[in-house]
Amino acid sequence: MEYVTVQGVEVPKLGLGTWRLTGDDCRSAVETALELGYRHVDTAQAYGNERQVGAAIASSDVDREDVFLTSKLKGGNRDYDGVLRSTDESLAKLRTDHLDLLLIHWPNRRVPTRETLDAMAELVENGSVKHVGVSNFKREALAEARDYADVPIFTDQVQFHPYWDQTDLLDYCDIHDVLLTAYSPLGHGGVLRDPVLAEVGEEYDKSPAQVALRWVTQHEPVATIPKATSREHLEANLEVFDFELTDEEMERIRQPSKLRTLSGVVRSRSPL
Repeated sequence: MEYVTVQGVEVPKLGLGTWRLTGDDCRSAVETALELGYRHVDTAQAYGNERQVGAAIASSDVDREDVFLTSKLKGGNRDYDGVLRSTDESLAKLRTDHLDLLLIHWPNRRVPTRETLDAMAELVENGSVKHVGVSNFKREALAEARDYADVPIFTDQVQFHPYWDQTDLLDYCDIHDVLLTAYSPLGHGGVLRDPVLAEVGEEYDKSPAQVALRWVTQHEPVATIPKATSREHLEANLEVFDFELTDEEMERIRQPSKLRTLSGVVRSRSPL
């Protein structure tokens, strides 16, 4: 496992995302991930799976302090009291006395970002949360949040993969010591059929998915949280730190395309 250091904190570069994982499937995936060596788990109030994530961590042999655990505020829990109340509920569901990271899940014009961040700062002060951040914020919104916050903004969790250009945001995060947490690093499955990734992968005996994950994690300051359920895929995702892409390969793999990104989203949400 490789780590990225932001604001003096080491975070595993590869974690487990749990979006759209529910019930026994979610618990099993988290249990297997922890068994294999994952130490970074991401959930959210809106996912409806905090109980399963918490149960998996509690039943594992891994000490809670060794797991970097993230959750995110639901849209309706953005007012001051809602932040405090819902975070207490999340902690109970997750069977823990603190979150390593709490995020604003999406921008919300109905509640001032400053109000939400003020409540999150109180949670940091009382020890319920170690770090705070945002998700799905563009560079300008991230800069505004950093100006408002009484505690450092630790991360911006956004979609990032070879088809989705995040150069401006990456540069901003690197300059200001903010982690970029990449979700959907496989382009909602689109990279699996990419001929460039397949060709590069042949050189290293790696799959297109592994090449895409390596491409994402080779950027700084980036960690990523791909979703996986099977042991096979969880193991394969971990096997991306034993090779390094060249500068030429990094540039070749980068193929910004909003059309490919949209197609991947549609494909991921369609029934088989």
